[in-house]
Amino acid sequence: MSDHVVPHFHNDAGVSVIEIGSQEFMCVGANPPFDHPHVFLDLGNDNEIICPYCSTLYRFAADLGAGEARPPECVLRDKVA
Repeated sequence: MSDHVVPHFHNDAGVSVIEIGSQEFMCVGANPPFDHPHVFLDLGNDNEIICPYCSTLYRFAADLGAGEARPPECVLRDKVA
């Protein structure tokens, strides 16, 4: 079993850049049910990556914690209560 959860981000806000504190993550495009296939992205040695489905530019920001984003509303939150 994995010791960490891969964070998921979306771009419902339509921002040009989402800064994230994770090197590995999932892009879902928009909040379900309008999401695209959930694609795993890995920055590797780079600081930026573009989602091949929705063309969102993700940029690593070292001042953010893992799973955090700027703007913060781009983090996909589990809606199960």
